[in-house]
Amino acid sequence: MPFSFEDLKVYQRALDYALLVIEVIDTIETPRKHFRLIEQLEASSTSIALNIAEGKGRFSKKEFKHFLYIARGSLYETVTMLKIFMEKGWLGKEKYGKLYREAEEISRMLSGLINSLWAISCEL
Repeated sequence: MPFSFEDLKVYQRALDYALLVIEVIDTIETPRKHFRLIEQLEASSTSIALNIAEGKGRFSKKEFKHFLYIARGSLYETVTMLKIFMEKGWLGKEKYGKLYREAEEISRMLSGLINSLWAISCEL
């Protein structure tokens, strides 16, 4: 029996996104002194799905919504890191564009879920 968060489409997309970012990270050649930036990108990209899962495991919709906001913040952080990598020449514009478009879709999904939780709490 799957955990309830595994049924969420936004969780599935966020998980796939993290795996895609990690694949990209594995191809990046940077000077060793920038290893911390690579770790930060990996952390922020995986944090999106992790926060969705953690929030779904909380006891209230209010707590779940809070973790969805954190997930969205991690998504924005990931996009910013990817932009830095592109500007430094460590990531091609085409790959950046693909990752950016996927991030936009995940952002819309997160916002939609947050808004639906807000609507539910207003009805109560």
